[in-house]
Amino acid sequence: MRRSGKLASIIFGFTAVWVALTILALTWGSVFNWPDYYHIDHGFPLVWATHTLSTIAGPADIWQVNMTALLMDLLLWLGLMLVAVATMLYIFNRKT
Repeated sequence: MRRSGKLASIIFGFTAVWVALTILALTWGSVFNWPDYYHIDHGFPLVWATHTLSTIAGPADIWQVNMTALLMDLLLWLGLMLVAVATMLYIFNRKT
C-alpha cells in the first residue's frame, strides 16, 4: 500500500472512532435518584438535556434542553478531532 493510502486509512479509522466517542459522550446519561426528584442528565462534559421522571408532586415526563450547551459540546468534541487530525497530518507529512 502506498504511503498516502496508508495515511488515509489511519485518518479514516481515527475519525470513525472519534465520531463514535462523540456520539457516546453526547448521549451519556447520568441518573440522579433523590427521594423527591428523579432525573437523568445527558451529555459529557456539559449537560445539555435533563429528563425529569419524578418530582415531589408525582410522576413527570419533562425534558429540558439547553441548545447552547449542546453546541458547546459539539464544538468541543469536533474541534478536538480537527486538531488531532491536523496534528496527525502534519506529523505524517513531514519531510525527514
